[in-house]
Amino acid sequence: MQEASLERQASNEEQQATIAVITVSDRSARGEREDLSGPAAVDALARHGYTSVARSVVPDGATVVRDAIAHAADAGAQLIVTLGGTGLSPRDETPEATWPLITRELPGIAEALRATARDRVPTAVLSRGLAGIIDRPGRGAPSLVVNLAGSPGAARDGVALLAPLIPHILDQLRGGDHPS
Repeated sequence: MQEASLERQASNEEQQATIAVITVSDRSARGEREDLSGPAAVDALARHGYTSVARSVVPDGATVVRDAIAHAADAGAQLIVTLGGTGLSPRDETPEATWPLITRELPGIAEALRATARDRVPTAVLSRGLAGIIDRPGRGAPSLVVNLAGSPGAARDGVALLAPLIPHILDQLRGGDHPS
């Protein structure tokens, strides 16, 4: 019975969940390359019934990424998805930007994202992406933040993995009980 509830489409209340999609890319932020990952994530979320999505593009770098995530959380985003900056290059600092904001890590989500991608993209195991809860007392309800790799495929695959979990996670963040 619990499995069936995780597979369902988002309810009307959940469809109104506030979601922030933050693309992290120096070239896209400078206008040198079109951001294809952000729209891919927004489209994937819409296919699952989530339509209240704010999208932004910021350059790589821990400070600007951390500020963008904190701003999204403070603005009431219940789910914050970052795209990019999870690799090994010197400017890939999204996990370092995310870590100080997380109050409870959810390593299973990041592990599942890497595991589901590795058969198609062997370098997926190099992703340093994190997932966790941001709970900033006095600044609204807690948020789930998830770091995804920066490709459109990673955005689509990441949303596909997250979508069935979102209703349960949001219910838990609101203080809901575990399904019986």
